[in-house]
Amino acid sequence: MEEITGKSITGMVTIGPLRIFRRKGFEVKEEKVERPETEVARLDSARNAAAARMKEFYQEAISRVGLDNAAIFKIYQQMLTSSEFIDSVRAMIRNQSINAEAAVAQAEKNFSEVYGTDPDAYMASHISDIQEIARILLRTLRQKKALFSGEEPCILYADDLTPNETIQMETGKILGFITKEGTPASHTAILARALGVPAIVATGKDIEDSFDGKIAVIDGFSGTVYLEPTEGILSVMKEKQDQSIRLKELLQQLKGLPSVTEDGKKVEIAANVSSASDLAAVLKNDAEGIGLFRSEFIYMGRDSLPTEEEQFNIYKLALETMAGKRVIIRTLDIGADKEASAFHLPKEENPALGLRAIRICLKQPDIFKTQLRSILRASAYGRAAIMFPLITSVWEVWKAKEILNEVKMELDKKGIAYDHHMEVGIMIETPAAALISDKLAQEVDFFSIGTNDLSQYTLVVDRTSRVLSEFFNPYHPAVMKLIRMSVENAHKEGIWVGICGELGSDLSMTEAFLRMGVDEFSAAPYSVLPLRKQVRSLNLSEKK
Repeated sequence: MEEITGKSITGMVTIGPLRIFRRKGFEVKEEKVERPETEVARLDSARNAAAARMKEFYQEAISRVGLDNAAIFKIYQQMLTSSEFIDSVRAMIRNQSINAEAAVAQAEKNFSEVYGTDPDAYMASHISDIQEIARILLRTLRQKKALFSGEEPCILYADDLTPNETIQMETGKILGFITKEGTPASHTAILARALGVPAIVATGKDIEDSFDGKIAVIDGFSGTVYLEPTEGILSVMKEKQDQSIRLKELLQQLKGLPSVTEDGKKVEIAANVSSASDLAAVLKNDAEGIGLFRSEFIYMGRDSLPTEEEQFNIYKLALETMAGKRVIIRTLDIGADKEASAFHLPKEENPALGLRAIRICLKQPDIFKTQLRSILRASAYGRAAIMFPLITSVWEVWKAKEILNEVKMELDKKGIAYDHHMEVGIMIETPAAALISDKLAQEVDFFSIGTNDLSQYTLVVDRTSRVLSEFFNPYHPAVMKLIRMSVENAHKEGIWVGICGELGSDLSMTEAFLRMGVDEFSAAPYSVLPLRKQVRSLNLSEKK
């Protein structure tokens, strides 16, 4: 038996035969071509086919794992459509009269060297994206399949898996996966978590080919992998697996029960929604509302802006489906890694700090008003609330509310019904917002703390960067202090506070957040019942 450890992505146990996936390298030979433009056309044909495939993956990922988790495929699609990398490949073909494969391989090498020596870790983190685009192009040029194949369900091992490979997994065939590289905050890990696939990443150790076909165990609770386990270990793991299955069944019994601690502290456990197809999962997992309706999915993956009617119908569907439970609709949060071609946003050196979210809304008020009208109109069909993202100043809230009031007056003049008492809140996802939360709390009805961006902006670390993983700590005292400050300032003004980021579903933090005074948790639908179980097991009157 061999035992290795890594970072667990999902708390599950799985047992099955191991299959080792070795990404076959492409032997690329440089060949001179007589007609470079013919080779450029061949490249463009492969590029267009690959971009179309990424568009399919993007749409599939939205339905399977939600908008945020699907964003990486949009990035791949855009890189294949138009990027400095593609321009470089074309130039090499034309200037050196070489075949497309050789130009792709050389461009990938050049960009990797340039980014690898760049002191900016943000730029260095894009090496993996460039390498994946090169692999996709070479694979398409050679017309080879992207993935492993096999009929029998198995546990997969690979040095690393790209999001492109992960989204293609047949969850019925893949019992789980193990990777030598990666981080718990990587795109691949996020996809695995959203798909509910047991996974251990960052083991730092290669698994030899001799284990291929042998029995393996993933213990997602301890982050341990057992290769060719002894009968004793196998027996213990089977019992642990049975316990986790029984726990899932027990969780179903929590449906319909209140989310209240043993000493009577009532909280609301809502769900995050990234697409209309998430609504079924929200109902299935008995969420008490929708704490974050990511409206930007309506704008992405299309070349034109959605009409008011299109938006109205989607919001109306969500509100009618939730039948009186609160649905918090976040106004569009386009920008950074969430791009929408219809906005024609300028290319920015650092989009995470650029034109995004509320800034776009305030700079393009006509688009903002269309969304606000559709939300207000839909509010007549249920309990809607509206939330503005990426707030950093009080004046932004004033301006957003001013535009909202203008829209209300327009509807009043036309006699169009809407909820005149609809709650208005903001996201606390920047240190600036947390630090002036005492002032912001005077302007709104609630706060929702977005711990993902709050952690990134506080620590100045891209949470998806593998080269910076040791520097990213969402439990950092500074992040906790900002959360506590926001909760205290909200309560002083009599408004409620929720958490809608990754930390909201972290069961190890539930008690700490409740003791801070958090009133609501909003998490992925599959996290609702585990959170309810955790809340109902706590007694906050006990001193800690």
